[in-house]
Amino acid sequence: MRDAYIVSAVRTPGCRRNKGALAQTRPEDLICHIVKAAADKINLDKSSVDDFMLGCSFPEAEQGINIGRIAIQMAGFPDSVSGATINRFCSSGLESIAQSSMRVMAGWSEVTMAGGVESMSIVPMGGGLPRPNPEFAAAYPEGYISMGMTAENVATRYGVSREDQDDFAYHSHMKAAEAQKNGLFTEVVPTPAVRYIVNDKEGTVIKEEFIQEFDDGVRPTTTVEGLAKLRPVFSAMGSVTAGNSSQTTDGAAACVIMSGDAVKKYGLKPLAKLKLYTTVGCKSDEMGVGPAVAVPKLLAKAGLKASDIGLWELNEAFASQCLYSARVIGVGDKKYWASDSPDKIINIHGGAIALGHPLGCTGSKLAATLIANMQRLGVKYGVESMCIGGGMGAAALFELCD
Repeated sequence: MRDAYIVSAVRTPGCRRNKGALAQTRPEDLICHIVKAAADKINLDKSSVDDFMLGCSFPEAEQGINIGRIAIQMAGFPDSVSGATINRFCSSGLESIAQSSMRVMAGWSEVTMAGGVESMSIVPMGGGLPRPNPEFAAAYPEGYISMGMTAENVATRYGVSREDQDDFAYHSHMKAAEAQKNGLFTEVVPTPAVRYIVNDKEGTVIKEEFIQEFDDGVRPTTTVEGLAKLRPVFSAMGSVTAGNSSQTTDGAAACVIMSGDAVKKYGLKPLAKLKLYTTVGCKSDEMGVGPAVAVPKLLAKAGLKASDIGLWELNEAFASQCLYSARVIGVGDKKYWASDSPDKIINIHGGAIALGHPLGCTGSKLAATLIANMQRLGVKYGVESMCIGGGMGAAALFELCD
């Protein structure tokens, strides 16, 4: 099979659900902007793109009507460019990269695009009208279990303490704050946003437009002591809190993928290759262990060991599952994720606890972050892994291009 080269990968800022800067910006506008940014960054001939695959965890309402096709049209691509929307919950954005890359690898396409989007402010988690199958729910209730309870299950079953979870969360914020301070989020594109303000005197609504340039959920003043004061939110006697869980967030990300022939034709310098992608199922009521089963499968297929991987993006859905997965993979030592460690290789600029988890966007968002860091640090191999609602794990191996 041919190689699939990622030649551009960018993302919007991630902003807090309801309270953040993107809360009133429609998801179509977010993904439209970042798709154009990914293309414009390399002066891409838009007519050269075959297809755009967009991940979205709740593709309904403003995110419905095949937002993948709508977004590519709104972004000014010609009618010849097709688009689709794909849902693998938390790994939707990574699945889109994998499927678009496979088209290139198989020789079906020369140029594709992939991405992810989620406005958790506008389309709530769970969607507007969920309807679980009653017979299946009665026989297998864990199929519809709260994600927070799965995090509690992981913490309880595998001995991840509250103290360790809070410590991990603290370092996520410290890494993110340091990266912001030093301008290291080079994959972030300033993004147009809107807010609606009521004029108290006249009772009219004013639409205000502005540019959002940074992730607005990072809390540089976070302390371990402060995190320890937070109450559990999913179980009265539990250990999972709002502070050691991912933030619900709005955002979008996109990338451009090409064959080797297309790279030469357009005179571009590729960033990285997607070498391998895999998914695997696990118990629904401990879905957070997904990376712990997906990453070993990925490495075995690639003929690599955990020690061969220079950077990791392990999505921080919850501190409990991220810590447990890291331990199983063999990179759980604190030196690999602590903000003050010179040996850190896991989520080196913070993770979803500090930066947010915009569900269907996150897989593409983390890919953009991982590739940017691999480029900056000259790291040959990077792995991204996600746990997935319903009981799954996904993992992807990226290789830096010379």
